[in-house]
Amino acid sequence: MSLVKKFATVGGATLGSRLFGFIRETFMAAALGTGPVADAFNTAFRLPNTFRRLFAEGAFNSAFVPLFAKEIEANGMEGARRFSEEVFGVLFTVLLFLTIAMELAMPFIVSNLIAPGFANDPAKLGNTIVFATIMFPYLACMSLAAMMAGMLNSLHRYFAAAIAPVFLNIILIGILGYAWYIGQDPIAVGYGLSWGVMAAGLVQLAIVWVAVRNAGIKIGFRRPRLTSNVRRLLVLALPAAITGGITQINLLINTNIASAQAGAVSSLVYADRIYQLPLGVVGIAVATVLLPELARALRSGNLNEASNLQNRSVEFTLFLTLPAAAALLVMSEPIVRLLFERGEFSASSTVVVGHILAIYGLGLPAFVLIKAFIPGFFAREDTRTPMIFAGISVAVNVSLALTLFPRLGASGIATAEIVAGWVNAVLLFGMLVWRGHWGRDIPLLTRIPRLVIAAAGMAVALHFALQWLAYEVSSAAPLVVRATTLCGLVAVAMMIYFAIAFGIGGANLGMIRRNMKRKAKTKADPAPAPDADA
Repeated sequence: MSLVKKFATVGGATLGSRLFGFIRETFMAAALGTGPVADAFNTAFRLPNTFRRLFAEGAFNSAFVPLFAKEIEANGMEGARRFSEEVFGVLFTVLLFLTIAMELAMPFIVSNLIAPGFANDPAKLGNTIVFATIMFPYLACMSLAAMMAGMLNSLHRYFAAAIAPVFLNIILIGILGYAWYIGQDPIAVGYGLSWGVMAAGLVQLAIVWVAVRNAGIKIGFRRPRLTSNVRRLLVLALPAAITGGITQINLLINTNIASAQAGAVSSLVYADRIYQLPLGVVGIAVATVLLPELARALRSGNLNEASNLQNRSVEFTLFLTLPAAAALLVMSEPIVRLLFERGEFSASSTVVVGHILAIYGLGLPAFVLIKAFIPGFFAREDTRTPMIFAGISVAVNVSLALTLFPRLGASGIATAEIVAGWVNAVLLFGMLVWRGHWGRDIPLLTRIPRLVIAAAGMAVALHFALQWLAYEVSSAAPLVVRATTLCGLVAVAMMIYFAIAFGIGGANLGMIRRNMKRKAKTKADPAPAPDADA
């Protein structure tokens, strides 16, 4: 299967999850708006979600995958099964004690670390503590699921791990639909959503567990022991967790800061939901596929293929994310208005969330590039360098957020996030080049500015089109008119972007055909011939 087809498999499943996520947030915006219950639920959910990204996805998709793949190559499937059982025993035990400790300490953690700004609203603070207590076991389920997802990715089985998250959104949509049908009050909705998150964790774990068994690996429980393989995993996992979860670290810190302003937490969450669509579909797909593919190429000594994988991944991400970033920058407010402005979500909330979303658009390429650069370190079992750069990025984020929030509110926090993201991306790329781990690709370097020009041309066209269609995208227009207009604008914008990109040489059909057909090389394969327009 070609690299782009693998990206499409993961990206397609992620797209389904993100679309259901849009529906979920639309229902939630109508039911809760940016009010106190919305702030309480979103803040409480961020706690287990952050730990999941840090210690589950960050650690295991970055540290576990190369070691698991190495076990398959050295000792076959039986050796990989033994290694998985060793890790499972340690992971399950650690998660059990962590969950118990966090549940007992939840009042202190929420009131002092996560949302100190809620202290002036005892009802909001109390709801946040209860919601977080209900939802925190979700972390244990998703951490175990992330380990199994890493196994599936190493075995080239991407779909089950990518599609499992959609069930969180399906369950929460069902709860919100039922709440609307019977007319539940906001507090009852918050409790229902919290229990729904817990149930979704169990469902997602069951899906990947079955998929792993179908792949031929049956994991049993072993007494937790720090074997040499487990120790090596822990050495790699700690910095990998910090690095892989840099966005989550920033979000958790920003939640703490934003809790001082009513509605700020929810505004950031609603904007982030839209921004996560292109980031998830493209960025997560690239990161999920690139790490095992790159690790395999490096183990076989095929440096040409490793270099080609990295360059093609950057080419793919920029080709798709630059127009998405331009669109978010220009038409953020009409997008937010269409998706969320109804029920408890007011026109003033649309303005705030739209402004935040436009700022996020400027940072989209950076965060997608980070996901394409980091596998270049992790595949070589270097998790320390990205961790250092992640620490620098966090320092930049915190400094700017504290400086800008008193002046700009939630928009200041969004600005801090994207500046920190660009700092991280530049540092990662610079180090790869300095170490000679990034092969120079002249055609790629000439394409990037052309793609930027194409995205800029598309943005200018959208700007004037939105002025001409001001009524059609306003709150005064019927919902059907707004939806039809925006869909039409997106279609026209895509045609403009592709026409300019292909017209000035930012992309060509030969490049797309080669990426669709290109398969992973083995060590015995001859080095690819120079490609004049690749």
